[in-house]
Amino acid sequence: MAQTVQSPQIVDTSAIVEDIYKNTMDIAWRFDYEFTEQKVEDLYSRAKQNQWDAEEILDWDYEVDPSKPLIGGNDSVYSKLSFFKKLSKSQQEEFLAHSTAQLLSQFLHGEQGALMTAATVTHSVPDSGAKLYAATQTIDEARHVEVYAKYCNKIAMTYPMSPWLKALIDLTLKSDKYQKVMIGMNMIVEGLALGAFNNMYRTTSCPLLKDITFNVMRDESRHVSFGHVFLGPVIKNMHPDDVEDCAEFAFNAVKHLLTATAGGTGASDTDPGFLLVLKNCNIDPKDFFASIKEGEDAGIFSETPPGQIHSVKDLMMPALARVGLITERTRSFYEQANIPLWEDTTILTRMEDGKTDEALLNEAVAAAE
Repeated sequence: MAQTVQSPQIVDTSAIVEDIYKNTMDIAWRFDYEFTEQKVEDLYSRAKQNQWDAEEILDWDYEVDPSKPLIGGNDSVYSKLSFFKKLSKSQQEEFLAHSTAQLLSQFLHGEQGALMTAATVTHSVPDSGAKLYAATQTIDEARHVEVYAKYCNKIAMTYPMSPWLKALIDLTLKSDKYQKVMIGMNMIVEGLALGAFNNMYRTTSCPLLKDITFNVMRDESRHVSFGHVFLGPVIKNMHPDDVEDCAEFAFNAVKHLLTATAGGTGASDTDPGFLLVLKNCNIDPKDFFASIKEGEDAGIFSETPPGQIHSVKDLMMPALARVGLITERTRSFYEQANIPLWEDTTILTRMEDGKTDEALLNEAVAAAE
C-alpha cells in the first residue's frame, strides 16, 4: 500500500546555476527598412494591435489551491493508464496536481528559451520587416515568462527544466543559421507549445489558468504563422544543398522530441524533475513507465479527445511539410525511424493567425466543440 508523502520535495530552481555558452550566429544589418512580405507586415500590425498587459487583464487575486488538481482526472492523458486506475481518488488528485505543476514549469522554462530564440532571430535575420516582427515576438515571450513565473509562484510548485526540452532548445540556439533557429522555434517548439496550450485551455478547471492560457495562445498563433509566411518563401529560394541541411536539422529535432519522452506525454525516466513528481506522489517509476508502454502498445496516445490537439500530428509535422522541409531524402529518415509523416494542414491552418487573434481562436474553439 502506498505511503503518504509528508512533505513534497520541490526543487528550488532559483538556486540552479545558469548555463552559459557561446554561439557564432551571424549579426545582420539592413538599411532598406522595408517589408518584403505583405503577410509579415500584416502579422506585425496584428502583433502591435494585440499586445496585452498581464497586470491589467488577469485576475491575480484569484485564490488557487495548489493541493487540488488543475485538470480533471478524466481529461488527463494519464487517466486511461493502469497505474492511474490503481490509485485512490486522493492519490490521483495528488499526482495530477504535481504532474500539472511539472508541465506548467516546462511552459515557464520553454518560454525563456523562446525569448532567447526570438531575440536571436531579431539580430540575425537579414530582412528588415522580419526583424520588426521578431522583436514583437520577443516581447510576447517576455510576457509569457512573466505570467507563468507568477502562476508557478502562486501554486508554490516549480519543477526544473526537463533535459529533453533544454536539449531541443539548445540544439536550436546553437545552430549556425537563422533559418534553423526559426525551424526549431517557430515550427517545432512553438507547434509543441500551441498544442499543449490548446489542451490546457480545454481541460483546466482554474479560471485564472484558463485566462492566462487563452491570451498566450493569441500570441503563439502569430508565432507559428511567422514560421510559414516568412520562412516558406526563403526555403523555396535556397540552394538545394542548404534546403537538405535545414531539412535534416528538422528531422533530428523531431526525432529527439519523439524519442526523449514516453508516449508523447513529456514524461521521461531520465528526467530528474519528473522522477521527483513520482517520488512526491509515492508512485513506483517502474510501474509508471511500464503502464506508459502498455498505453503506447494499445494506441492510447495516438488518439486525442474531442477538441484537443496532437502537437506533432496536427501542427508540427504539417508545418514542416508545408514549407518543403520534408524532402525526398529526409522522408526516408522518418520512415527508418518509424516516425509517421503527418501532412494534413487543416488544424494547423485553423489555429494560425489570419484575422484578429481573439476572433481566430474563438472560431477554432467553436469549430472543435
